[in-house]
This record gives sequence, structure tokens and C-alpha cells, in this order.
Amino acid sequence: MTGEQPRRTGQGVRRVAGSAARGTVRNVGRAGRATYGAAQRAATAEGAGQSGLSRLIALHASNAAGDAAVAISLAGTLFFQVPTGEARGQVALFLALTMLPFAVLAPLIGPFLDRVGHGRRWAIGSTMAVRAFLCWSLATAVATESKWLFPAALGVLVASKAYGVTKAAAAPRLVPPGVTLVKANARISLAGVIGAAVSAPIAGLAAWFGAEWSLRYAFAVFVVATILAIRLPARVDSAAGEVRLELLAGPSAPTVEPAAAQRSPRIPPAVAFALRANCGPRWLSGFLTMFMAFLLREHPVAGWSARPEILLGLVIGAAGVGNTLGIALASLSRRLNPAVTVVLALLGATVMTLVAALFYGLLPLIALGLTAGLAQSLSKLSLDSTIQRDVPERVQASAFARSDTLLQLAWVVGGGIGIAMPLQPRLGLGIAVAILAAWTVTVVVTNPNRPARRP
Repeated sequence: MTGEQPRRTGQGVRRVAGSAARGTVRNVGRAGRATYGAAQRAATAEGAGQSGLSRLIALHASNAAGDAAVAISLAGTLFFQVPTGEARGQVALFLALTMLPFAVLAPLIGPFLDRVGHGRRWAIGSTMAVRAFLCWSLATAVATESKWLFPAALGVLVASKAYGVTKAAAAPRLVPPGVTLVKANARISLAGVIGAAVSAPIAGLAAWFGAEWSLRYAFAVFVVATILAIRLPARVDSAAGEVRLELLAGPSAPTVEPAAAQRSPRIPPAVAFALRANCGPRWLSGFLTMFMAFLLREHPVAGWSARPEILLGLVIGAAGVGNTLGIALASLSRRLNPAVTVVLALLGATVMTLVAALFYGLLPLIALGLTAGLAQSLSKLSLDSTIQRDVPERVQASAFARSDTLLQLAWVVGGGIGIAMPLQPRLGLGIAVAILAAWTVTVVVTNPNRPARRP
């Protein structure tokens, strides 16, 4: 009896544990199905399912999920396991090598998409396939400590920026009737935030076994994204009714004959102004990404010396929260003046950078990340609104492609300057403030709505 009783007790415990495990699995399954169903309904709402916008939303969520996995992997390899001096030198070299062709090719991406409109799905798919290949190569490079780690990592970065340009050219073709382009872009951006938030814990768990495993997870995500890109609706490739758009330097550019304007319309002054204002927050994003990655290693905030990667994660997370807040404010875009919004966002980013430079610490850095994400998001949504309002529908795809090309280039320039900055918090951030302040003055002076001086 004494031996039988423990056996019965053990069997009872196992039955209870098994029942609890099955109940947990069922509850998780129900929660997963409910979450997927809610996401599916949100993605297909207001005609997005019929127009094909839901497919682009799913694609962008996959893109953000893959980028999040790459970021988590590189946070523990590219920045934190290589000596600071060696990492800065190699990253600067390869960023310069990738910046030069990108700067030369940037003005050609828009015209190329205009002339090869029927290949947009394959262009988007190519950016995904390239990243899938590079992620697999990165996983091998991390495991073997190969010298190809840095060029492969920056190749992923360039391909990610190229995706932003190609996606911007495709989005206007999939907006359902009755939905504004600004609202559609906000839904796409929100899907990216959700995709990154869902993917980050998975990538973090994979990285616990080694950075190469999170990169292999990213490879699988980008393979799926490649398939999703190719399965976008055929209207993405349609260029019917579209013409090329010429970007001018500013509102004082020379006029053209009406016949020429119909063949190749020029960008309206309000759009040029919004685009110039957007370059400031986008430049700051690139600057902070590179500068903070090395600065927080060399000069972490007091009390965080042992875990600089967590400190960097807090700043990046704050930027993500700011970006989400900006997307949430997209519903107010009709009540806000886009020209005023882009200037306020640029001013806010400049002021908060100054605060972080003067009071370098955990809270100012988190506030800077939050403000930078919010400013970039609000500025981009205001630019989208201005393009939709002032640019004819037949050239909106070209306008979005070209404007995104310029903004991606601004990010790369900011990243290059961030790497070149001395690793001194107040000096580096102070130089960033000076650049932003000078750019803010330039933007305000070129405002087409600025009252003219009296003679």
C-alpha cells in the first residue's frame, strides 16, 4: 500500500499537469486564432481585401519582421562583439562604399520605376530575395567570424532602403475607393510596427542560441516575403495613365511650356517644401542609428556600463513608440496643416537633440528617441498628404518613388556623419544640433507660403 500510494499520487500529478498543458495550448491557440482573425479583418477592411492593399500590408509586416530580426542579430555582433575602433573603421569604409553608388543611383531609381512600371512586383521581390540570401550569408559569417560580415550587413541595409522606394511606387496603385492614400500608408506603417513587435521576441529567443540562428530566422521571413511580393496584384505593375514627374530644387525653378508640363510635370512648391523638411528627421534617424550604436558602447549612461545593448534597445524602442504615436495621429491629418506639421516636427527634433546634448542621460536619450520617431512619422505622413493633395493622380506613383529615394539618401548621409563623429556625447550631439538648426533655417526660408518682403 505504501508503494502504491506514491504511484497513484504521481499519476494524478502527471494527469493534472498534462491537462493544464493541454488547456494552455488550447488557450494559446484560441488567442492566436483570434489575433490572426482580428488582424485579417483589419487588413481587409474598407475594401482593402478587394483592392489588394491587404497583400501589401502583409508584405510590409513581413518586411518589418525580417528587419527586426536582423537588427537584433547585428546588435550583438556588429556593434558589441567587435572592438569599437575596428568596428567604426570597417562600418565607415563599407558605408562609404555603399553610399557612393547609392548617391549616384538614387536619382535614377524613380525614372527606372517609371519606365519599367510592369516590373514593380519583381523589383520589390528582388529586395526581399537579396536580403534572404545576405541573411543566410551573414549567419555563416557570424558563425565563422568571416570578414564578409560587414559588407553583407550593409548590403542588407541598402536592400532595405531600396524596398522602401519600390514599395512607395506600388502603394498608390492599391488604394481602395473611398480611402485616402495617407490613411492607406498609415495602415501599412502600423502593420510594420506590429510585425516588428511580434518578430522581436522570436528573434530574441533564436539569438539566445546564437546570433546566426536569428539570422536564419530572418532568412525564412524574407523568403516568405519574396513570395508575398510576387503574389501582389497585377495592378501594381500597371503604369496606365502614369507619367514621369520632375523634381525641382525649389519654388523658384523656371517654368515650362504647357505641352512640356503635360509630358513631364514638375513637382509643386508645397511638395518640394515638405520634402525638404522631411530630410531633417530622416537625416537625424540615420545619424542616431550609427552614432548611438557606438556612443552607448563607449560612453554608456551611469549604471548601464555592463549592458549597453539594453540601453541601445531602450532608445530604439522609444523611437518605435514615437513612430507608432505618429501613425496614430494620422487620423488628425485632415485637421492639421501639413506645411506647419513638417516644420514643427523638424523644430521638435532639433530642440530635443539640444536637450539630449546638454543633459546627456537615460531619460533625455529616451525622449530623443521618442521625439525622433514621432517627428519622422508625422513628417512622412504630412508629405504623403501633400503629395496626394497637390500632385495629379497619374504621377503620384512617380512622386512617391522619387521622394522616398531622396529620403533614403538623407538617411545614409546621416548614418555616414554619425560614424564620423567623435565618440563624445555633447560634441557629437551638438554638431547634430548645428546641422539640424541650419537645415531648419533653410527650410523656413524656402517656405512657399512665407510672406514676401516688402520693398
